[in-house]
Amino acid sequence: MSTGIDASRLHDDDLFRELAHLHATRTDTLRHGSDDALAEHTSRTEQLETEYLRRYPAREIDPERLRAGARAR
Repeated sequence: MSTGIDASRLHDDDLFRELAHLHATRTDTLRHGSDDALAEHTSRTEQLETEYLRRYPAREIDPERLRAGARAR
């Protein structure tokens, strides 16, 4: 069962809002959701993140988020 608007049809603001909501609710779903709820959450997160990466393949990468940046800290 898939819910929500197809990720490719979301405007950027809606995509960002949906991603933020999913990331904010992930731990609660993991800890307290049913197996079906967790599977749906995972599926929707994958859909939205895949769409984000499709739209922004050259997204800015924070050097602090790379191994070299972590080692430098």
